[in-house]
Amino acid sequence: MRRRLMISLASVCFLLLPAVSHAATAEPELRLKINGKEKVFTRTQLLAHPRKKSLHVPFDVTYKRAMTYQAVPVSSLFEGESVDTRASVQFVATDGFSASIDPARLLNTAESGAIAFVAIEPPAKPWPAIRPGSNSTAGPFYVVWSHPERSKISPEEWPFHLAQFVIQEPAHVRFPAIRPDPALKADHPVNRGFALFQRNCFACHTLNGSGDGSIGPDLNLPMNPTEYLTDSALRQFVRDPQSVRRWAGSRMNGFSPAVLSDADLDDLVAYLTHMATRKLPSPPGPTP
Repeated sequence: MRRRLMISLASVCFLLLPAVSHAATAEPELRLKINGKEKVFTRTQLLAHPRKKSLHVPFDVTYKRAMTYQAVPVSSLFEGESVDTRASVQFVATDGFSASIDPARLLNTAESGAIAFVAIEPPAKPWPAIRPGSNSTAGPFYVVWSHPERSKISPEEWPFHLAQFVIQEPAHVRFPAIRPDPALKADHPVNRGFALFQRNCFACHTLNGSGDGSIGPDLNLPMNPTEYLTDSALRQFVRDPQSVRRWAGSRMNGFSPAVLSDADLDDLVAYLTHMATRKLPSPPGPTP
C-alpha cells in the first residue's frame, strides 16, 4: 500500500508570495493553504524556524557554483499534515516557470535520497544576481537540494522566484493532450519517455498547446523537434543547448548524463517521435 501524506488533491495551495506593491514595508510571506486553513510564515519567522540550518550546496544549478544558504526542509513545513502521494505538487514562479513534482520526492526525509529545502534570502545580505547585467537574485525563496544526485534531481526541480506550491491532480490527468497512445504497455520506451518529459521538459514547454509553462516553445505544434532537427542535433541540444542554438534570452539548462542518462535520452526521443503522430489541430494564429 502506498504511503499517504493525507491532503486532498485539489484543495491545497502552498503560496510563496513576495511583498505586494501597496505595502512596500511588508516582507515576503510563505502561505500554506490546506482545506480552507491557512498558515502564514514571514521571512523573519522562517529565518528563526527551529529546523533552519546552514546548507552548503557544492554545485548550485542556478548559480553554477558552490553556494551556502539559510534553509528550512520543505518537509518541516508540512508537519502535522498529509499529502496523497498520487497527487502532484506544482511549482509556480513569478517569471512563468511552472513544473510538477512527485510529492514523495519533494517531501523525502530519508538520507538515501535527495532532500528538498526552501532557501530564504536574508534581507541584509542578498544573494548574487542570477545572470550578468541583472539585479534579480533567486530570492526571496528558492528550492534547493542536498545530495541531488541521489534522486537524479532535474534542473527544473530547483525553482527560484517561487510564487506557489500547488497540490493537485497529476499533469497527465490535467492535460490529456500530452498523453501517448493508451494502448502502449506501461514499460514501453514511449511511456518511460513520457515520465521523463513531465519531469524535465514540461516545466518550461507546452505540448499540443497544453501545459502551464510559458518560457519555451510548444514541442509539438506546429512542428515537433524530431521533424526539424536531426537525431544527433536533438540529442546535442538536450545535452548543451548553447552548442546548437545560441541566443541572448536562452534560459534552457543542459541535461548531463548524471540527470538524464543516454538510455533516458533514448526514451525521451521515443516519446517526442511518437507525439509527432498525435498532433491536435493547431490553434489559430493572430489576425493580421
